[in-house]
Amino acid sequence: MQTTYELRQRSYLLKIARAMTSNLDLAPLLRLTLSAAAEMVQGEVGLIALSQPDDSYRVEAYYGIPHRLLPLFAPLLTDIRRSANLLERALTIPDLALKLHMVSTATGLPLRQVVALPLQVNQDLLGLIYIVRSGGAAFSANDRQVLQDFADQAAIAVRNARLYQAVNDERRRLDTIIQNSADGVMILTPERKIEVINRTLATLTGWTPAAAQGLPCYQVLALENVKGADLCQEMGTPLDLAGRGSVTAEGDLVRPGGSRITVGVTYTPLFDERAALQQIIVNVVDITRFREAEEMKSTFVSVITHELKTPISLIKGYASTLRRADAQWDSTTLRDSLTVIEEEADRLNGLVDNLLDVSHSGRRVAVGIGRR
Repeated sequence: MQTTYELRQRSYLLKIARAMTSNLDLAPLLRLTLSAAAEMVQGEVGLIALSQPDDSYRVEAYYGIPHRLLPLFAPLLTDIRRSANLLERALTIPDLALKLHMVSTATGLPLRQVVALPLQVNQDLLGLIYIVRSGGAAFSANDRQVLQDFADQAAIAVRNARLYQAVNDERRRLDTIIQNSADGVMILTPERKIEVINRTLATLTGWTPAAAQGLPCYQVLALENVKGADLCQEMGTPLDLAGRGSVTAEGDLVRPGGSRITVGVTYTPLFDERAALQQIIVNVVDITRFREAEEMKSTFVSVITHELKTPISLIKGYASTLRRADAQWDSTTLRDSLTVIEEEADRLNGLVDNLLDVSHSGRRVAVGIGRR
């Protein structure tokens, strides 16, 4: 049968475990763990210190210590060394007894016996727990085992809290990137309903992010004259993106007020480890200037091509006439003919220069769009 002591320990550990599953706030969990551990081994003072990115340690929970005296416990947080065997749960704190005496003298608290145990998960040393008595016998092996059980619970709580914080930090970082992107971005569910829409796309479409959330994407990204695969307009079509990369489309987006812009849309599916579709990332780029530049260039080339035919025809006609072997031309006719050829050649040169200018201008427009 379990003793009263063992039942108390089990009750404390269950209470801590329930708190861990219902609350991700680390501070109260550490205080609960520390107070329970101290009470189980008749400790009068305790603290939990967590490792920091610069390898220092900071007190995150304390027990039996007036807050104003907490800075005087700093000697216990220096020169902490872990075992060379990363899997071994052991700490080396040189001159621990001397440091405890220094703290006792500085605080005026009767501190005599101390135990320090690591908060460790696998190879990660997350912190340590100190329990101190004012007198009595040294901590036994059983005391240490009991305290290690509580330290393990605290270590799991710290790891979970840090993982949760890391996920939150990454989510905020990605949200910032998405919201400040120069391109329109939205994130869709597998059913192609909108989860997220950024500010750029909200401006392009006229929909606020709050109003767009949860809507089928075809209502927000309503394209006309579509070229390519527009997944939003194919809502009634079964979606099969397995083994496919990005899907692209172009079309005209009707904006509030009736104005139109031409956009390029890229759909990128995201799958989980079981190849099940999780989300679709949609990038929307305003390519109106590029499309207009291409149309202007095409129109100009068509016009200039027609214009080129006139000087070429005149030059060829006069040159063919002048080189006829069966005709004798007087000097006036020759001079007039060569003048026409020269003038048409100059006109031809001007047309070619214009064509080159347009080509350079088109490249500048394309580069400008590419830098947006």
